[in-house]
Parts: sequence; C-alpha cells; structure tokens
Amino acid sequence: MENKTQLKNCCCKNWKSPKVIMIFAGMILVAGIVIVALVRERIVNPNSNQVTVSGEGKVEYQPDTANITLGAQIDKAETAEEALRLLNEKMNKAVDAIKALGITEGDIKTKTYSLFPQYDFKEGVSSVSGYGANQQIEIKAKGINQNPGIVSQIVSAASGAGINQVADINFEVSNLNDLKQQARIKAITDARNKAGALAQAAGIKKLKKVVGWYEDIIQSPDMQAGSGYGGIGSPEKAALNSRAAVSSQIPSGNQEIIISVGVNYEVE
Repeated sequence: MENKTQLKNCCCKNWKSPKVIMIFAGMILVAGIVIVALVRERIVNPNSNQVTVSGEGKVEYQPDTANITLGAQIDKAETAEEALRLLNEKMNKAVDAIKALGITEGDIKTKTYSLFPQYDFKEGVSSVSGYGANQQIEIKAKGINQNPGIVSQIVSAASGAGINQVADINFEVSNLNDLKQQARIKAITDARNKAGALAQAAGIKKLKKVVGWYEDIIQSPDMQAGSGYGGIGSPEKAALNSRAAVSSQIPSGNQEIIISVGVNYEVE
C-alpha cells in the first residue's frame, strides 16, 4: 500500500512538472497545425474529380444618365467679397438656366467651392494682387437615351449664363445590377454550352452536377473613373472648351458589360 501511494505521488508530481506541461502543450499545438493544414488543403485544392469550364457573357446597353460637372472661376477681384459676389452671380444665373431645361433642383449639387488670394511675383517677392473664387456643380441629366440632345443643351445654357469650365461629363445606366445579372446568366449559359464538347475532347466519361462557380467582371461602368470630356485648365481654355460643346453633340454611344464565369463540374 505504501508503494502504491509513493507511485501515485510520483506520477502527480511528474504530471505537474513544467517539462511535462510544455510537452503536452506542444502536442496540442502540433495537432492544431495539422488540422488547419488539412482544412486549408481541402479549400485550396478541392476534389480532383472536378473540372472548370469558362464562359463569357456580354450585354450591350445605352446609357440613360449623364453626370455633367460645370464650373465658373473669377480671377483678380479686388477683394474677397467682390470675388464671391461675382462668382455667386454667375452660378445663380447658370443654375436658373439649367432648371429652365427641366432639370430639378435635387439633380444639381455643388462639388467644390473655394476662395483664394492670388499673387504676383516681382523680383523674387510675392504680393497679393487680387482674389479668385471657384465653384463647380454636378448636374444629373436623366433620360438621355430618350433625349440625347439634353447634355449639349445644358452645357450651352450654362455657358451663356457665365459658366467657363467644363470639368467632366460621364455616362451611366440606372439598371446596372439588372444588366450585370443578364451578363452572368449569358456567361453561365455559354459555359454550359461548351461543357459537353470540352469534356468529350478531354476524355471525361460524364459531367455530373455543378458544384460551384466564380465570376470575373471584365468590363462594367462602375469599374471606371468616368468617361471624361473637356477638362479643367486656365479659365480661357475652359471657356473655349465650353463654346466648342455648344456647337456639337455629346454622344454617349453604346457600351458593354462583360462578365466571365468559371463553372465547376463534378466528373466521373
């Protein structure tokens, strides 16, 4: 009995020793690493009895909305107050002219508004020579597919009211998500149409169920910064850009959404 008690005490002491605890912790850590590695291998390298067939879907559309950024700049006003007064007069006239074309107030918003001193440099010394002010507004013109001339009309009306900058014009479509879904369905259909012939050529006995797919958006308007027109430069250059827009159409053209998919099939 005494020997059994001594053996029990010895085992308890050994179990509680730092060395045994470290060995036990190491075994748990190794087991965890092995489990994680097996799970990762399962995710990264799925069952080998699968093949992927790619397909592509294209949907052509005509933009129905234009975002037009226009601005006015005042240079070398004698005072800051004068610069702001002149700027506000120009912009108020421009906004009124744009509204007269049927653009609602909710579709006109200010993007930038600034006031700054302007300097002359003489013999290495700078001095304030006046004040400048600038404001840019963005106009959302809807239904341009039904009224393609509205963009140039907006630019023309604003230019006549004192706008001297055409900063940017970009086009978008209001049902973008629907068009993307159409492109996805076309891409999956394309992959399914290819699958049989490709499997036969590869010597695959039978294509079974679809076990997954992925998509890659090749082209879409929400991937782009915007198709610009004109640009911000000196007031004189910007004014020339604005006058040029008055006498010409600003077509949006037809555009495409392209989506590629890979469809994973289980094979026999």
